[in-house]
Amino acid sequence: MKKLKSKFHKLTPQERLYQYDRPIVAITGGIATGKSTVTRMLEQKGLQIIDADQLVKSIYSLQETRNYIQTEFPEVWENNEINFIKLRALFFQNQKVKESIEAYLYKRLPDAFQKAARQVLDQDFYLYDVPLLFERNLHQQVDLTIVVYAPENIQLARLIDRDQMKQDAAIRILKAQMDIEEKKGLADFVINNSGTLVELAAEIDSLLLQIID
Repeated sequence: MKKLKSKFHKLTPQERLYQYDRPIVAITGGIATGKSTVTRMLEQKGLQIIDADQLVKSIYSLQETRNYIQTEFPEVWENNEINFIKLRALFFQNQKVKESIEAYLYKRLPDAFQKAARQVLDQDFYLYDVPLLFERNLHQQVDLTIVVYAPENIQLARLIDRDQMKQDAAIRILKAQMDIEEKKGLADFVINNSGTLVELAAEIDSLLLQIID
């Protein structure tokens, strides 16, 4: 059983996200900081992670969600499926659509989280991968926050290389997000992912020694 050090059990169940008895450790980052690499390495060390993006995908797979999308936004329903490219475009172009879909998803997230939480058997805490942790003020409802960090110039270079996009487009994406330096300043712990994979592994080992008994 992997146990979070008692000093990091900071919240009561009433204060905690979804009112769980177990503490919640949230991990976040920014685009192209390497959060997916970090979570994969954590899983390789035997840690179980609840992924917010996967929870949303599980909600979209429900028949009731398919019915909701087909009824409310028929323009994105094609060949008996959701066209997610069109849905994303509509989501970001229309504030009412954005609010409607967000309200729908957030209403169902507690149940999706609960189903995932039941699968976490060898930890006395939940490790929650949340891209919009600070943007949604969810950091106030978790016991510990971890930011995967890389400075903006490295984010930019990685984004251009990874997605084969032009520099001005990559800059626009970065500027549309919460600044990584601000996230770093808000975090309880920072995993610096601006170097090599060997250096990143050392950062992760150091973090685990500090937070897990």
